[in-house]
Amino acid sequence: MVASKKMQVDLIEGDILKVMLALAVPFLVSNIFQQLYNTVDTIIVGHSLGDMSLAAIGASDPIFFLLIGFAIGIGNGMSIVLARIYGTGDMERLREVVAGMIIIGAIVSIALTIMSSFFLMPLLRLLGTPVEIIDEAYSYIRVITLFLGVMLTYNICSSILRAIGNSIMPLVFLAISSVLNIGLDLLFIKTFNMGIQGAAIATVIAQGISAVLCLVYIYKECDFLIPSRKHFKINKTLYADLLGQGISMGLISSFVSIGSLIMQYAINSMGYLIIAGQMAARKIFGFTIMPLMAICSSLLPFIAQNKGADQRDRIRKSVKYANIISIIWAVIVTILMYFTAPFLLKALTGSDNETIIKYGVTFIRLNAPFYIALGPLLNLRYVLQGIGQNLLPLVSGVIELVGKAIFTFWIFEYTGAIGIMLCEPVIWCIMLVQLVVSYYRDPYIKGECSE
Repeated sequence: MVASKKMQVDLIEGDILKVMLALAVPFLVSNIFQQLYNTVDTIIVGHSLGDMSLAAIGASDPIFFLLIGFAIGIGNGMSIVLARIYGTGDMERLREVVAGMIIIGAIVSIALTIMSSFFLMPLLRLLGTPVEIIDEAYSYIRVITLFLGVMLTYNICSSILRAIGNSIMPLVFLAISSVLNIGLDLLFIKTFNMGIQGAAIATVIAQGISAVLCLVYIYKECDFLIPSRKHFKINKTLYADLLGQGISMGLISSFVSIGSLIMQYAINSMGYLIIAGQMAARKIFGFTIMPLMAICSSLLPFIAQNKGADQRDRIRKSVKYANIISIIWAVIVTILMYFTAPFLLKALTGSDNETIIKYGVTFIRLNAPFYIALGPLLNLRYVLQGIGQNLLPLVSGVIELVGKAIFTFWIFEYTGAIGIMLCEPVIWCIMLVQLVVSYYRDPYIKGECSE
């Protein structure tokens, strides 16, 4: 293939496990740096501004992940089409896909920015955000949503590089911007006394720099990806494929986030201390699932490229390896979190409040054992997306949304906080069953068809 091979991994040849790990390790480190964006905000805000500002970030997090998650899902979904075409070796078609991703990405970015400007404060009120933190929560999330285009640009560019087997350079750019984010956090919050809004501005600036670096790299090193004017001509079949994959993954992410928004309504009713404890626990949760996310994320380009090359056996074997690795990690993290959760929560929040720490510790210890279901369900969801299934992975998202609504509006009334803590683990188990059945019944996986 005509391509810069310096940083790329050949996904359709060679030892499957080695290829997967070559992709997954940079994904893992990238996920760590990505998580640092919000976690550094949390640490500095918690230590510098106190529990109420910490709770304000926690109250805005579900909205943040709803908007960002949908945008990232769109980019990841479209990159499946890119990887599949790359697997066929059709470079002209590849440039058409990149052009389509640019057009669709711009439209999504503008639409989300406009929508968020009208609905942020009403949504915070609808969720029952405590009056003492609602203004701070709005000031934080408003800055983030004004610059959704910056974050979407980086995520689309990085997904393009990963789709062709290059997961190293997105990591490098993200590492640079993450270090910058820490410095800007300290500058804006501690030196300039900009409060919680300073954390949001630091995040946007740092993410913008990673986007610029990614764009420059693609222009200089991956010119085979750069479309010309003729490639921007709309191809209805291609755009339908891009939108089908993109909207499917975007909706899955949205269903997860909407479910979290619904749960946030119940959490907000328990007061700002519980909000802070929930938010801190979820930050740690975000770190502990990173190996699971790295494995399933590495599957996405691997499966899509091998589907393009019709390498069915490699797809089946990759799923087996991914599930084994995920289950091993589930056992490890369960043991680690049982002993380290109290220390991690105190270090993260800078708080000695008993309510915050107790809630966070219980949440972590209850959730960790269920990673044994979470890892395989993420793997199977991404595999089904990678082979071109849009509806079946979406069904799992609907299950999650409905399940969270049931827990929030019915079970929570009888169980209180413990019901919210167990909500996601129970739903993971149900989703896993649906995805296992979908995977083993899929005609392509069973060998009944070549497409």
